[in-house]
Amino acid sequence: MARSPRPRDAATLILVRRSRGGPEVLLGQRHGGHAFMPNRYVFPGGRVDAGDHRVAAATPLRDAVRERLERAATPARAHALGVAAVRETFEETGLTIGAPLRDGAAAPARTPWVSFAARGMGPALGALDYLYRAVTPPGRPRRFNARFFLADAADASGELKGDGELLDLRWTGLGDTLALPLPHVTRLVLKLVAAHLADPPPPDAPRPVPRFRTVHGRFVFDAE
Repeated sequence: MARSPRPRDAATLILVRRSRGGPEVLLGQRHGGHAFMPNRYVFPGGRVDAGDHRVAAATPLRDAVRERLERAATPARAHALGVAAVRETFEETGLTIGAPLRDGAAAPARTPWVSFAARGMGPALGALDYLYRAVTPPGRPRRFNARFFLADAADASGELKGDGELLDLRWTGLGDTLALPLPHVTRLVLKLVAAHLADPPPPDAPRPVPRFRTVHGRFVFDAE
């Protein structure tokens, strides 16, 4: 029997746009040829690359966000997770969450950071909140240790157009998302997003991070 692959670090970003009809989130449909969640609508995101650890941020993670991440990650990993969330969102949607780099900080020159570097900008990690963590259960063809970040669409700039990784990019009202083919974990996260937006916690107050994982073959919902 083949061993289940080890979960890889990944970051997902939930962008929320305010509208007259209520909050909307940005979703895109994964291609039918993908081995992982084909045809499902998901938030932009993906695995952490080795280079994400070395990318200078224009603004750091907020102290409260960093503290929540570092309950289960080193400081370097926490930084890389935030960078990956910004990078994957840019690659898959064309939207930039960036700010001018501080004096002396080198602009990242590697793809996909070229457009950031051309403007002397880096990822604005201060725009991110940390909402949820989910580990793909064993037995799946791809497994991820995914952190779900939240950001206001007002902090993103650019034209909505991706690299083809996600199809049918769309802003969707929270109530309308349930009509889409969604992965189970995305449905869970959307409930958390709705509760978070309905009763926002103090931005820098300590709080638990809901977590989904598998322990001894059983699904567990707890917190860290």
